[in-house]
Amino acid sequence: MPSLFRIGSLVTVSGLVFAGVGHADFAPIPLTSGSFNQDVVGPGDYRMPATQHDAVLWISGSAYDVVFDVARAAIAALATVASLADETSSWPYQHDRDLTGFIDGSENPSLIDAPEIAVIPDGIPGAGGTILLLQKWRHDATAWESLPVAGQEQVIGRTKDESVELEAKPDDSHVARTDQDQFGKIFRRNMPYGTIGDHGTMFVGFSADQRPLATMLESMAGVADGVRDALTRYTQPLTGAYYFVPSTESLRRCGE
Repeated sequence: MPSLFRIGSLVTVSGLVFAGVGHADFAPIPLTSGSFNQDVVGPGDYRMPATQHDAVLWISGSAYDVVFDVARAAIAALATVASLADETSSWPYQHDRDLTGFIDGSENPSLIDAPEIAVIPDGIPGAGGTILLLQKWRHDATAWESLPVAGQEQVIGRTKDESVELEAKPDDSHVARTDQDQFGKIFRRNMPYGTIGDHGTMFVGFSADQRPLATMLESMAGVADGVRDALTRYTQPLTGAYYFVPSTESLRRCGE
């Protein structure tokens, strides 16, 4: 009988975990900026908290009951070596929008081009894998929705309906503070999370190099120039961590 659902998973680990593996595929660890062990601090003591864990298991599927059962089975299988520190359930919203109502990932490459940006090239430790930045951002829906659409567009730096970049976007707009032409390209797979009363965005960013991810965060926080991303006035970072996602081939070789 053909399957009526799809299920997928992604296993990631922190640099500290792979540092102890001692396998050629993972030494040196390709986390050039290290794990997320210190808060990113901007002006006025604004902080993006560091909540680094050892590993992440991302399970996705079209049937939540199957995702639930697979997740429980995975946690049970790892019980002798790991314990559950946190969990978040996510879901798609209006096809490709986040809970601000704007299209998310407008600058994303196509799935055909994404490997050139997200996958570590051959000849480099970690080849075939990728670097993941994972953050949980809570939205202040009341404050955000009190803004007129024109005000929201100034915060984001794009039009709301068609996601066209504004020609005269403010310097503190989200687009300006995360300019991929300046910091480097990344591949995003963000997902909304939460309930009616407590919700936001899981930021899921992949890159072959950690530096674009790290410098974008510093820019959003205003570390260098004191200019904070306007979107951070309406969203609050709750978590922050970097992980290395190994290729399936590397994991097979590591198990030999």
